[in-house]
Amino acid sequence: MRKLVIIPTYNESANVSRMIDKVLSLPEGFDILIVDDGSPDGTAAIVRERMADCGQRLHLIEREGKLGLGTAYIAGFKYALQQGYDYVFEMDCDFSHNPDDLPRLLEAAQGGCDVVVGSRYVQGVNVVNWPMSRLLLSYFASVYVRVVTRMPVHDATAGFVCYSRHALQTIDLDGVRMKGYGFQVEMKYTAHRLGLKVGEVSIVFTERREGVSKMNGGIFGEAFFGVMKLPFRSIKAKK
Repeated sequence: MRKLVIIPTYNESANVSRMIDKVLSLPEGFDILIVDDGSPDGTAAIVRERMADCGQRLHLIEREGKLGLGTAYIAGFKYALQQGYDYVFEMDCDFSHNPDDLPRLLEAAQGGCDVVVGSRYVQGVNVVNWPMSRLLLSYFASVYVRVVTRMPVHDATAGFVCYSRHALQTIDLDGVRMKGYGFQVEMKYTAHRLGLKVGEVSIVFTERREGVSKMNGGIFGEAFFGVMKLPFRSIKAKK
């Protein structure tokens, strides 16, 4: 079974090499795809240098400019399908998602889930080093999503996710509309509406120590209003 971890990057030069080392050291044999949006700090150059050491386990897609988190993952999903991967993971580069949790997501997927969410809220609140204002915003955003969509996922905005090949082949990736963090909600909601099995694994989320958060008001606004529209959309499986 081939496994690919997709990591979108923008100005992650302080983290990317350490993340590559950590993920590739896991015994389960995860490969990595970095999708870099023209980072001016040289993130892509670091990845290119590391590719000489890592052989066929490290891959890179370079894009010009910040095109959005969602489009980065869509590009990564299409690459994973083309290259024949069986399980595909979303993950941040800043170590807020612990790479040691990847095997747990994989185990849940191999146990029958089409989509596995690394969840901050499925067993209480498991977030470290966030200010209370951001924690409350994130928690109640997930509550808001559950109320509006009636989707039984406790952490719908989570960005630490495993998709089976079957799930990515079922979802019409070209039909996904949201580009920011709302993309995470739309993907999970689409999977739920298509009858795919969505599971959650409890993780501890730790605020980044290096680099700068990419969250801003525009991203939040797209997610807030985009979620309101989801229940009224016609969602069909890819033909």
